[in-house]
Amino acid sequence: MKGVPAPTVKRLVLYYHYLEELIRNEREQIISSVELGKGVGVSAAQVRKDLSYFGSLGCKGVGYQVDILRKQLGKIIGFNQRWPVVLIGAGNLGRALVYYEKFRELGLEIVEIFDCDLNKIGNKVATIPVRSNKEMEELVRQKGIKIAVIAVPAEEAQQVAELLVRAGIQAIWNFAPVHLKLRKDIVVIAEDLSSGIGCLIFNLKNII
Repeated sequence: MKGVPAPTVKRLVLYYHYLEELIRNEREQIISSVELGKGVGVSAAQVRKDLSYFGSLGCKGVGYQVDILRKQLGKIIGFNQRWPVVLIGAGNLGRALVYYEKFRELGLEIVEIFDCDLNKIGNKVATIPVRSNKEMEELVRQKGIKIAVIAVPAEEAQQVAELLVRAGIQAIWNFAPVHLKLRKDIVVIAEDLSSGIGCLIFNLKNII
């Protein structure tokens, strides 16, 4: 949905997971914006503003039904759909992502894995065979896959991303520590682990 700020989308995911936790622990069936805000660390006003982008999701003066709001948020975010994903990079990080069970729970399913390392090609990660990068463009196009995860060295990432876009990929989750230069209509989420670790250590140094 256009016009929804990125910080709001991130908070929607936090709301969703908090509601999941309430359901899993069989806690409240009705939750107020105050309680939901406390659960994720934001104000009640922020909760109401975030949810107001999507119409009336609760009852004024009563609150939100936990199970219904979770389903509504899941539909809004897209967690209720299956999203096939292609992974490029079968190293330690790539393998860890394949085995991350939360992906499937949230609708993401890695269906193809590619690598350029001859020692990895032909092996399997879980039940998925690792294919050569040379097959990537054709297979992605044939299967109509729209989401890719890049877990390759920085020097390879730009070329891989350009091939993916040419094959029809519209959204990339980039774990390579490099800024990808792609068309503006391509969704790119950068997950720079080294920057995150640097920020963590820097902030720790300055409080001890």
